[in-house]
Amino acid sequence: MTGAARGLGRAVAVRLHTRGAAVAVNVRDRARASALADELGERALSVPGDLAADGVPEDIVGRTLDRFGRIDILINNAALAATTRFGDISPAEWRQALEVNMTAPFLLIQAALPAMKAQRYGRVVNISSSAGRMVSTLGGAHYTASKTGLLGLTRAAAKELGPFGITVNAVCPGMIDTELTRESATAARLDELAAGYPVPRLGTALEVADLICFAASEGAGYITGTSLDINGGDLMM
Repeated sequence: MTGAARGLGRAVAVRLHTRGAAVAVNVRDRARASALADELGERALSVPGDLAADGVPEDIVGRTLDRFGRIDILINNAALAATTRFGDISPAEWRQALEVNMTAPFLLIQAALPAMKAQRYGRVVNISSSAGRMVSTLGGAHYTASKTGLLGLTRAAAKELGPFGITVNAVCPGMIDTELTRESATAARLDELAAGYPVPRLGTALEVADLICFAASEGAGYITGTSLDINGGDLMM
């Protein structure tokens, strides 16, 4: 579980652990990763590290296998959700967004693949966004582009890995009431946006967590290559 410090990532880590899973939690900051693992309990492992750094995705998978012996579920949630406007995005910031939002999920799937193939079982859930299906309301062009790319990666991986009992799906949240969302817009702006949705409110992290947990379950074994929308009706396709 990457990007587990707060918001959606934390909600999913707690949900999975509550339902009996052993959970490896990735947060870039070592202290925050350790604090979350300690809070969850004995079936939790802290695997800190910057996903954009060389070798970190592979190290996370290796440490998880060393501790638990297998990987049944991989949830790629960590993201750089910068709001920098188009003309102000530097080449370095553009590349960092793609590294965190698209390349790191690819490397994590690749690293987990031998274990999942050996098991003939795996569930990969990539957390994209409504931005990946249309365009971001608050995020910059690099956020939209990388989240769209993550949907393409999801479909390609699903096509190739299905014969090994591995499903790969994306969950695409709309405007969810998290710390990150509150940091990106004023309360008045968020209320204004939510008022225009068919379900006129922001979604909750727990609502998204429950959808992610379903996509990661045995019961979702015939669902693969999909983009599962949860957005209050803001996008209907």
